[in-house]
Amino acid sequence: MAGYVIHLAVAEEYIKNYNEDIDNYDEFIQGVIFPDSVSDKSLTHYGPKSSKPNLKTFLFENNIDNNFNKGYFLHLITDYIFYNKFIEYYSTDIYNDYDILNNSLIKKFNVKLPEEVKNKVFYKEGKTKILELNSTIKFIEDVGKYRLKDIKSQILNEEKYWSSFKNLIHK
Repeated sequence: MAGYVIHLAVAEEYIKNYNEDIDNYDEFIQGVIFPDSVSDKSLTHYGPKSSKPNLKTFLFENNIDNNFNKGYFLHLITDYIFYNKFIEYYSTDIYNDYDILNNSLIKKFNVKLPEEVKNKVFYKEGKTKILELNSTIKFIEDVGKYRLKDIKSQILNEEKYWSSFKNLIHK
């Protein structure tokens, strides 16, 4: 899973770009954080793990006609792109990287942490090993530009971009 702050920053970018698509901020944010709030993330990511969310299955089982489901769908899209298009390898060092980047990303994207995730977001100083601040900022900005209804159409029309999974190298 991309870290909570990354998901929330993408949500803030999406709202900045498509404010008219979201009419209830709190419900949207609840949808964004929900998939990672359970112990078995395969259930909420519609795939074997959070790095392989099945976007098409989500769309067959859910409409994206309410703010919660829009946030939920954006979360899954973020995880899909994060693991399959953005990072090159996976290591548990990524969790340390989240902690190092969190403060900068919160400030940059004006992220408001919901109460239920405040105790799950940590802050550290140091040098990252997998994620780099500027490329993570660009990732967030880029994902925030994807319009949910356009992605839905692309997924349902079987566009390859949204259905191929990369086998991440574990270091």
